[in-house]
Amino acid sequence: MTNSFHTVTVEKAAEAYVLSRGRVRFLFMAQAIRAIRTLMPACKATDRELEELLAAASFVHGVPVAFDTKTADGVEPRLHS
Repeated sequence: MTNSFHTVTVEKAAEAYVLSRGRVRFLFMAQAIRAIRTLMPACKATDRELEELLAAASFVHGVPVAFDTKTADGVEPRLHS
């Protein structure tokens, strides 16, 4: 028996998270970023970079997004479908 482990990239983790949500009303960005940081505590990507990866994966898979992360300029959360 051979033990084989595949490397999980942050891009793959973002796509897997999006796919795991199924048919949700919206994918909440803050929750998604927390989930990836929990899964990959050594991840060096910024929250903004994770947000972009998650948004791209959501777009590809037709999952609406709630951009609910806090921003430095105090912008209100945005919903996109």
